[in-house]
Amino acid sequence: MWMGYERFDRSQLKLRPLQERVHDMLVDEVERPQPPAAPLTDSDLLAVAQRLKTARSQGRPVIVMTGAHLVKTGMGRYFIELMEQGLVTHVAMNGATAIHDYELARIGATTESVERYIREGQFGLWTETGALNDAAKEAADEDLGYGEVLGRTICQSDFPHRDVSIVGAAYRLGIPATIHVAVGQDIIHEHPNCDGGALGTASYTDFLIFTRSVQDLEGGVLLNIGTAVMGPEVYLKALSMARNVAHQRGESIRHFTTAVFDIQPVSSRDFSGVPAKSDPEYYHRFYKTILVRTVKDGGESFYIQGEHQRTIPSLWWHVLHESKGDAR
Repeated sequence: MWMGYERFDRSQLKLRPLQERVHDMLVDEVERPQPPAAPLTDSDLLAVAQRLKTARSQGRPVIVMTGAHLVKTGMGRYFIELMEQGLVTHVAMNGATAIHDYELARIGATTESVERYIREGQFGLWTETGALNDAAKEAADEDLGYGEVLGRTICQSDFPHRDVSIVGAAYRLGIPATIHVAVGQDIIHEHPNCDGGALGTASYTDFLIFTRSVQDLEGGVLLNIGTAVMGPEVYLKALSMARNVAHQRGESIRHFTTAVFDIQPVSSRDFSGVPAKSDPEYYHRFYKTILVRTVKDGGESFYIQGEHQRTIPSLWWHVLHESKGDAR
C-alpha cells in the first residue's frame, strides 16, 4: 500500500535557547521618535503625508503593509506613535516582521547571522521563537486572527520590552494587525511544534480581516513599506475581492492613494502604464501592482525611494509635527 513520500522527521531537531544566540540587533537600536536633523522634502513624500492626514480627517482608512526591515532598522516606534494618534488604521505584515517584533519584545534582541548559523544547521532553531506557532494554534482554535492573538500574547506577557512591539500596540489600541505567511518561508516553520493547518487557518483569517479593511479604501491611503512580494500580492487579491462586492452593490473603490517606500531604483515616476515585459521593472510587483494597475481608474500613486531610516522619520515628521509648528 502506497504510504506517500518520505518526510523529514522533526523530532530529530535540536533547538537551543535564544540566550545562546548572537544577535545582530538590540532593542537599544529601536529609535525613539525625534525630529529628523534634515527632514526629506521630496514633493512626493510631502504629498503622501498630506493625503494621509486628509484621509484620516475624513474618517477614511490608512493601511500600512510592511516587511521586516521596518522593525530591523529600528523604526517601529515611529509607527506606534502614528497608530496612537489615530493615523494608521490597519497594519499588515509578513511572517518575518512578526518574528522580529516578538523577539525584540521578549528578549530585547533579534536578527541572527544566516551565514554563521546555516553552517551548523542552527539557523532559525531557537526555542522561544517557536511560541509564535502556539499563537497560531490559539488563533485557529478560537477563530481569531493570527495577529490579534499574537498581540494579545505580547500585551498580557511580562516581556521587558513589549512597549516596542507594533503587534502589541495594535492589540492595545484595537487596530487590526494581520500576519500574512507563506508556509516554509519563516524560521518558525522549522520547529517541531509548527502546525501547518493552524498556521494556514490563522493567517487566512487575517487575510479576510485585511480584505475587510480594503473594502473601505475609497478615499483612503495604502502604504507599502519594504515588502516586494507579500504586500503587492496580498493587496491585489484583497482589492479584487472588495471590488467584486462593491460592483454588485453599484459602488466603487477607485479614488484612493497608494505609496511604495523602498530602496529599489525606478527609471521613471510616470506610473501611467506598465513597463514592457522586456523591462526588468515589469517584474517588480510593487511597480505594476501598487503604482500602476490598481490606481488607473481614479487613484494616484507615489514612490518614495530611500532607506527606512531616512524616509520613515521624515514621513512621521510631516504627518504629525510639521503643521503644529514644532521646532526642529
